[in-house]
Amino acid sequence: MATAGKSVVAQQQTNLPFAYRQYSAAELKEALRKMYLIRRFEEGAEDAYMRGLIHGTMHLSIGQEASAVGICMPLTEDDQITSTHRGHGHCIAKGADVKRMFAEFFGKTTGYCKGRGGSMHIADVAKGNLGANGIVAGGIPIAVGAALSAKKLKTGKVVVSFFGDGANNEGAFHEALNMASIWSLPVVFVCENNGYGMSTSIERSTAVKSIADRAAAYGMPGVVVDGNNFSAVAEASQAALARARRGEGPTLIESKTYRYRGHSKSDRNRYRTKEEIEDWMTNRDPIALFEAELVEFGIIDKAGIEAVREAVRKEIADGIEFAKESPMPDVADRERYVYTEAA
Repeated sequence: MATAGKSVVAQQQTNLPFAYRQYSAAELKEALRKMYLIRRFEEGAEDAYMRGLIHGTMHLSIGQEASAVGICMPLTEDDQITSTHRGHGHCIAKGADVKRMFAEFFGKTTGYCKGRGGSMHIADVAKGNLGANGIVAGGIPIAVGAALSAKKLKTGKVVVSFFGDGANNEGAFHEALNMASIWSLPVVFVCENNGYGMSTSIERSTAVKSIADRAAAYGMPGVVVDGNNFSAVAEASQAALARARRGEGPTLIESKTYRYRGHSKSDRNRYRTKEEIEDWMTNRDPIALFEAELVEFGIIDKAGIEAVREAVRKEIADGIEFAKESPMPDVADRERYVYTEAA
């Protein structure tokens, strides 16, 4: 986490967005790199799926990169996250190796879960990623359990639980928020509201105007943030994490964003207009917005941006090649790596 002393601009320039007062130039460039890495990873995974190299399905987070990277920006390596079926971006933002992610997608032994988990069940406990989850709202109670453990053991860890707007109408959401608030647990709930739970718009499925309004029922702050604005997301995350570390309990952040692709690869995407999608892609793209700010504030120039892009292209190409060359699981091992093996 950056300190004020490392910030890229003078502290007295309080009119600048939070990120440019809080983080160094190197940290901001790394944030841009991660946002590119998420997008190119998703595009690479999509291409591999279309070529028949990946089976099953997948849920892409193209368009939501600022939400994942902004939330994870203030996290330490010891802090933990739980993720969702649309969790590739969260994994990368928390430090996952794209080689091992691609290998997992390809069903190879070098993947994070030895090829057993696939797109929706990547976990990297060493980096604090407790796992993606194919069950809507399934990661929220897990995060509360991890936060309870952190409080009891006095580890100082904070847990972030990512989930989508569809999860806010599940019982697990309400039960988990209530319990976390009663026990003042160090957990931050992050609802990435991309407007649609599968094919149902948030307006048709949820009674309240903003999901963050539901925080009031559980005695915690509810914050609505532009999920495509990196600095705004990072600022909300920083404040919620600081509150949790002080022992003041949880926060609900609603990160309003948008997914460019359908719900999954089987989604024919007929419930949204082309004009709506085009407006988000043209006028509210999180990477384009962040790039423009970085250039405006003198953090990076066009040549620097192209260097980041090229490095990411190579990393993605190397990751796909690694996955292709990795060995398939042995049939004799089909029952292994499903449960923790006894010592």
